[in-house]
Amino acid sequence: MKMTREQLYRRIQQAEPGEMAKLEAKITVCPWRQTYHIQPVTGLLNDPNGFSFYQGYYHLFYQWFPLGTEHGMKYWYHTRSDNLVDWENVGIAIEPGSPYDSHGAYSGSALEKEGQLYLIYTGNTRDENWIRHPYQCLAVMDKHHKVTKYEHPVISDVPPGYTEHFRDPKVWKHQELYYCVIGAQRTDETGCAVLYQSSDLLHWQFLGEIGTGLPTFGYMWECPDYFELDGQGVLMFSPQGIQAEEDRYQNIFQCGYLLGKLLDLETRQFDHGGFHELDRGFDFYAPQTMDSPDGRRILVAWMGLPDLAYPTDDSGWAHCLTIPRQLSIQGSRVIQQPVSEMAQLRRVEKGLRAQGTLSSECRSFAGFQGTAYELECEISLDDAHFAGIEFRANDTEKTVIQYDRLQRKLILDRSQSGAALPEINGTIRQCSLDTDVIQLRMFVDSSSVEIFVNEGLEVFTSRIFPSRDSIDIRFFAHGGRADFQAVLWNY
Repeated sequence: MKMTREQLYRRIQQAEPGEMAKLEAKITVCPWRQTYHIQPVTGLLNDPNGFSFYQGYYHLFYQWFPLGTEHGMKYWYHTRSDNLVDWENVGIAIEPGSPYDSHGAYSGSALEKEGQLYLIYTGNTRDENWIRHPYQCLAVMDKHHKVTKYEHPVISDVPPGYTEHFRDPKVWKHQELYYCVIGAQRTDETGCAVLYQSSDLLHWQFLGEIGTGLPTFGYMWECPDYFELDGQGVLMFSPQGIQAEEDRYQNIFQCGYLLGKLLDLETRQFDHGGFHELDRGFDFYAPQTMDSPDGRRILVAWMGLPDLAYPTDDSGWAHCLTIPRQLSIQGSRVIQQPVSEMAQLRRVEKGLRAQGTLSSECRSFAGFQGTAYELECEISLDDAHFAGIEFRANDTEKTVIQYDRLQRKLILDRSQSGAALPEINGTIRQCSLDTDVIQLRMFVDSSSVEIFVNEGLEVFTSRIFPSRDSIDIRFFAHGGRADFQAVLWNY
């Protein structure tokens, strides 16, 4: 049953007696709780926030509504890790309820300054007519994880020419100055990103809009992130209101990047190529990146989308985050690969191996099964029409990744994955890929799969909801022959 507005905008202290305990009890018996992904202790998780390194730990916060699986009163929930793999739940970092975040502490970012971690975020408020008024707020976390909110916003007003859809500040330092990119909507209801500058993180000057070649690309740009990588500029954002084009833009909302020359911070001009989607799967949104101490640019995203229902909703929780991914540039593309630390989850150093030639058949191999694992597989198509892998499978369920040699397309099919999803969520995602050798690196968990294709050239990220006994892995070729070799590490 859907919550009322009053129920959605309660704080934890306003929960009914026993309400949290009931949620926790339902979650305990849910078959889809993840093994190695960040997930909410109760309620709903969405955007990753404040991804940073501070005092020897990676810190990763996320948007959290603790009392249900709809989008209600948002907190910042705090996790930390010393290796990007094993994440510790620290607890609530930013609690809403002050005059400038009365209806939620929305998304933002983090930056270390003078031994403290500065958290800049959007404070969400609503007036008596339920009209939104956003503020860009600041909190500071010390080395003991104590968070102190500043009393007043650091950016109080929306500049002329923009609506109240003005949020998600991402901050970085360039030389001696700080810059902040914010997602915005113009008054003509088109999306864009704007730029601010500060010398101290407390006083911000509005510089203006980032000049891109996309003046009418969607009605809102959420969660923008600008960074520089391998001598090029990358503007990453999640545009809303993009129409589907063949295999592109299939999800309810999109997520991608512009790659080009370095952003001119004086003119705000950004010369770039076309918009590329970051992910080809069903469930990927609102990514955020950070610079690791060893110089890697690392990305984490929300493995979900706004305005969609998922089978875990009935169990009192919703969504998770992706595994961390290292970014690099290859030609005109941003490449994503799992961070090397993921290998620490392998139970054994040497994985279980299988190889062979498949001839119009589907085969299983001893030991190739599981619910949480890493699977590497190379498939070389001879004359097969289709070749691929069925996983999280039993007699009636399976998720399928396959290559269509004639169409030159890679296809992810979750139409028989398990618990049914609403039609709007989709069952097929595919992309063009002109090759006869497919390299797949798959990270499967209790209710998700992340597939890195040909060393990160493409990625498919998706939630799936199979039965507990759907553990089989099968390799197949249809309409001819294909060679394969695979290695499995259980987690």
